[in-house]
Amino acid sequence: MLEAVGASAEGATFVRLSGELGIPKSSLHGLLEVLRSREYLELDSKSRTYKLGVRVWETGFAFQSQHDALKVAQQVLQFIVTEVNETAQYAKLVGSENVYLAKVDSTHALRLQSDVGARLSAHATGVGKAILSRLPDEDVRSRFQSEKLEIFTPNTLPTISALLRDLETTRQRGFSIDNEEYTAGVFCIAVPVFDRTGGASTAISVSVPVTRATPSGLARILATLATASVRLSMSIGCNEPQHQLKLLSDPVNAALKISDYVPDKFAKN
Repeated sequence: MLEAVGASAEGATFVRLSGELGIPKSSLHGLLEVLRSREYLELDSKSRTYKLGVRVWETGFAFQSQHDALKVAQQVLQFIVTEVNETAQYAKLVGSENVYLAKVDSTHALRLQSDVGARLSAHATGVGKAILSRLPDEDVRSRFQSEKLEIFTPNTLPTISALLRDLETTRQRGFSIDNEEYTAGVFCIAVPVFDRTGGASTAISVSVPVTRATPSGLARILATLATASVRLSMSIGCNEPQHQLKLLSDPVNAALKISDYVPDKFAKN
């Protein structure tokens, strides 16, 4: 229907739409009224023609913005991989899961195996916890069906209460950690990406096999992620990215944070 209305600069009359679309007049009238009430269509009172409404423009603008963001995200992920040569991912929170929107692989034979479009439980992933950490506790609880959470490895957080404690730590330090919580042998660092509202519904991450994880390497990953997040956040309209990200983009600060939070076993790698 929107295509039929938009096909002519003059718009379309009720009679024309009924004839072109083959919709019964009673049904067509109801559909047109719904679209008009939601501002997807406008009715010219003089010519009695329907024209596209402001909501169509807004939806198109949102579509363009989202696709522009994805294009920039892909470029940012490539920047990350060029800097640290580990797999980088960009994901969005949907309910209690994170959906991977973009990914750039490292050149290592041993690397994270994942797919764009895959959905993983947010409580057990770096990107998931990075985004959840920006939400109120009540919102986090509402996304899960019970206190007990699905277990994937011995390191998976087992309950909502444990998850909320982890998220509070994540808020304070500015980045999340997946310490072999979804996949054994894989360590992940993630940071949120902020939009023009100051909120975060997406995040970027770097995953590294624990056999390659070292304090210096993880510090470089964290600083690179923070720099990338600031760049991506500003590109999608965030005027003032989180102060924590700016601090973490400094290699010295990143190294101090890593020394406080990463497992001692990595010091031996």
